[in-house]
Amino acid sequence: MTFRTVWLHLRVPFSFFLLPVFLFALSQSTELRQGTLDWGRVVAIWAVIHLLLYPASNAYNSYFDKDEGSIGILETPPPVDKTLYTVAWALDLLALVIGVWIGWPFVGYLLIYGLISKAYSHPIIRLKKYPIASWLVIGLFQGGFTYLMTLQAIDDLPIMELTNPRLLLGALLCTLNLLAIYPITQVYQHEEDGRRGDLTMSRLLGIRGTFLNTVIWFALSLGGFYWYFGGEPVFWLLPVCLLPGVVYFVFWTIRVFGDSRQADFRSAMTMTLLSGTGLNIFFVLLLILTDS
Repeated sequence: MTFRTVWLHLRVPFSFFLLPVFLFALSQSTELRQGTLDWGRVVAIWAVIHLLLYPASNAYNSYFDKDEGSIGILETPPPVDKTLYTVAWALDLLALVIGVWIGWPFVGYLLIYGLISKAYSHPIIRLKKYPIASWLVIGLFQGGFTYLMTLQAIDDLPIMELTNPRLLLGALLCTLNLLAIYPITQVYQHEEDGRRGDLTMSRLLGIRGTFLNTVIWFALSLGGFYWYFGGEPVFWLLPVCLLPGVVYFVFWTIRVFGDSRQADFRSAMTMTLLSGTGLNIFFVLLLILTDS
């Protein structure tokens, strides 16, 4: 495999869509509020998660899936070989080495996340074949679990403090977001997933059901954020930031309900980009307001 092919399968830019979880955790940091935040530590945590852990997971998934159709942010994924498998493990090991400097709870997080992501793809277990289980695993581990462990690593919190109800509510909101968004990222892959025998959540729900699923969980998430912020004015920045994505989603839904072929790769990626950008902007604004 060429360097370019490996780089494409790492799908590093795809981490942009998961960045809101990191930014939300950072915005809730006690160290940030007190003005004692170690920004070098923050950058290291971000780099390990978004430049090593997530790309390793993407590469491992690509190696075992050997996709021929559109997947993730790749419209035409190039062929894979054993090199990608080796790179995935190398990135995981490098993440663990750096993680030791950050703290042992963070190493535990990296180990658990890495093993779960491998169980998701590996043919012996392949959680990806089980629609509800894989949907919940993705929602929990890319959402709430990552939120809690990011916040723990940033503030160097005792593990028992992660049972704080407010922290758990923040984790739940991250999970709700993933439960809403994840099936939409699968909606154009039904043929490819069917060829491999994977019954994803989107295939189980059907195309229309996938869109309705997004509406339900997104509404719950939005209501949860209103509760989390106690109805304070800062909450209203969230729907404003998400407005472009919501408008696109409404018009896309109308098109898809009229013609299911409109549930295609480019529309799904546009939807994901708009929603991810909106969330990122909101949490950056929240960071600025918290730090001021």
